[in-house]
Amino acid sequence: MAIAVQRLTLDDYLQYEDSTDISYELVNGELVPMTLGMGQHGEVSDFINQSFRQEIKRLGREWVSKQMVVGIQSPRGDRWDTVRIPDVVVLSMVQWRELQRREAVIRLNELPPLLVVEVVSESTQGVDYRAKRAEYSVLDIPEYWIADPLSHKVTVLSLVEGWYDAVEFTNDDVVLSPTFPDLKLTVSAILRGEV
Repeated sequence: MAIAVQRLTLDDYLQYEDSTDISYELVNGELVPMTLGMGQHGEVSDFINQSFRQEIKRLGREWVSKQMVVGIQSPRGDRWDTVRIPDVVVLSMVQWRELQRREAVIRLNELPPLLVVEVVSESTQGVDYRAKRAEYSVLDIPEYWIADPLSHKVTVLSLVEGWYDAVEFTNDDVVLSPTFPDLKLTVSAILRGEV
């Protein structure tokens, strides 16, 4: 016997409430619970977010870095909506102020964020490396980081002619970022979540 899956539109998703503390991504109309990764996942996300915030302040940019509070509508699927919630998102302050007046989901017809970061966990490996890479490139997000504690590497993907060119960094390599060219973070520091 087949079980019917309730599929949601973007509007249904934005109004969805189940009285729990569970966060959900919307993937092709289906709610997908965002599981808590190992403690290291949170430490890595927090370290990257704090590092970006410090660099934004140092540079005097009108940008903001946010951790797991901004959704991005994805072009995935032809009939049902998808919304991803990256671990870290860097966007303009103007865009962030606009999102504060409504649900914090960047829609398909809006400017993309400047940079997104996904921290890999056992349950998200394939999605972070494959599905999100394709989705984020179609959205014209200029830079996408994949911080991977499982493989001990950070991959920086830069958008070139509609697709991502990837550069992998390991061990004590300094991660090179087009968005933050003066940021001097090593892979080992990022994956430890400390300087």
